[in-house]
Amino acid sequence: MTEKPETPANELPPLRRIVTGHDSGNVAKVLKDGAPDNRKLSSTGAVSTLIWSTDECPADIAARILGTAPPARGTRFAIIDFPPHSTGSVHRTESLDYVIVLAGEIEMQMDRSVVSMKAGDVMIQRGTNHGWINRTDQTARLAFVLMDAKPLGIGHAVSGARNAG
Repeated sequence: MTEKPETPANELPPLRRIVTGHDSGNVAKVLKDGAPDNRKLSSTGAVSTLIWSTDECPADIAARILGTAPPARGTRFAIIDFPPHSTGSVHRTESLDYVIVLAGEIEMQMDRSVVSMKAGDVMIQRGTNHGWINRTDQTARLAFVLMDAKPLGIGHAVSGARNAG
C-alpha cells in the first residue's frame, strides 16, 4: 500500500481549473483541466492566480492575462495564496469585489480599522482602501471576483484600461 505524502503545514493543495467549451462539431467538452498557468508572485510572497477574466457583459467567452483591476466593463476572477506572516500594500481598485476565504485566516487593513476573516467568510468590498495581512503560521487562500465599477473619484485607484465612450 502506498501512503499519500502529507502536505506541509504551510502548503495548500494545488489549484485545479476546469474550463469547458465545444469541439469543432459543437459538442460540449472539457477543454482544459489542470493547474492554471497565470501565476504571479508578489514581493510579499503572495501568489495570485488569475482564474478567468471577461472584457464585457455579456461576456466574450475567451481567456486573457490581466493585471490587478478588471478591464473596463469586465470582470476578473483570481485565487491568491497569502504566505504566513505576510503584509501586502494598501491599495484600492474601482471595482465591486466578492472575496471568499477558502482556507486559513487573514486580516484586511482599511483606513482606520482592521477586519479578521477565516475560512468560509465572505466580504463584499466596494472600492475601499485595503491591504491583506496574514499574521498566522498557515497560508491563507482567498478567491476574488472583481467587477468593473463606476469610479468613486477618491484618491488614486489601480484600474483597468477604460474604453472611450
